Amino acid sequence: MSAEMLDVGGTQVRLSNPDKIYYPRLGASGGTKRHLVEYYRAMADISGQGPILAALRDRPTNLQRFPDGVEGEEIYQKRVPARRPDHVKSCTVTFPSGRTAEALRVTAAADVVWAANLGTITFHPWPVLCTDTDRPDELRVDLDPQPGTGFSEARTIARDVLNPILGELGYEGFVKTSGGRGIHVTVPIEPRWDFIQVRRAGIALAREVVRRSDDLATAAWWKEERGERIFIDYNQNARDRTVASAYSARKTPIATVSAPLTWQELDAADPDEFTISTVPGLVSERGDPHANLHERQYSLDPLLEWFARDDDNGEGELPYPPNYPKMPGEPKRVQPSKDRDRPKD
Repeated sequence: MSAEMLDVGGTQVRLSNPDKIYYPRLGASGGTKRHLVEYYRAMADISGQGPILAALRDRPTNLQRFPDGVEGEEIYQKRVPARRPDHVKSCTVTFPSGRTAEALRVTAAADVVWAANLGTITFHPWPVLCTDTDRPDELRVDLDPQPGTGFSEARTIARDVLNPILGELGYEGFVKTSGGRGIHVTVPIEPRWDFIQVRRAGIALAREVVRRSDDLATAAWWKEERGERIFIDYNQNARDRTVASAYSARKTPIATVSAPLTWQELDAADPDEFTISTVPGLVSERGDPHANLHERQYSLDPLLEWFARDDDNGEGELPYPPNYPKMPGEPKRVQPSKDRDRPKD
């Protein structure tokens, strides 16, 4: 079918190849490019202010694109295309290498639909606003199931360990499915600290979760040390690291969505029930649990005090991802089984 134009909040956005199959398992009845684009159109343009627009607005955003569908080639795009419509804006971000780039800056629903037409399955916003790309306003907790564990174990850690700790700190955490087996929890924070400090706060929180988890969680960076536990990925708070946004579709065969939940909904949640076909109706029925995410911002001082305490006790920095330059205070970045200088048991 030839291209057509969609009206998105008063802006005309091109939809090309609407019948192309993006999710082969769903086929023509629910897995076409049109189904994906219309999902994002609904999530971005509900009454002129859709929930995914709230999650992305004014944030530098990376695009995880699959122009030939989820079984085709993946393009992870950190730079906004030079050729783009006038309504598509950008802002400057700095990578760990020190190099800079112009990233997509979502300002309106039309930007979301435009990116979806490029084959964007998942949006990956930075935890910063374009007005200050060096100071995050979100602390992100990524509970990542390791082999032998799954969503049920991640839910137990999130609900029974992490959330009570956040309550003790006076924080409110906002929970969502990852769209897979994991769980994401976001804590809105005052944009006063740089990425190094925010990451250290994330390390301190991860360590406390591990201590209280009865050996069901780990903050070990090296996979060989994680075992069958839930990995608390503290490095999601490092510069240039992102997670799927709220309401982003994922590349799963059934088109699951990273779905915001209330903590009460988490108890009975099945991540496979949240898809591009079901989530719009759910939002229409009960609203957006993350609507108030940024109404209040919290201080990281308590977590940074925990980090300083742990540092005094010999637990300081942890490894960064391999593509980062050597970072301040970081231990030797080598897989334990290959570390010739490591003491033998």
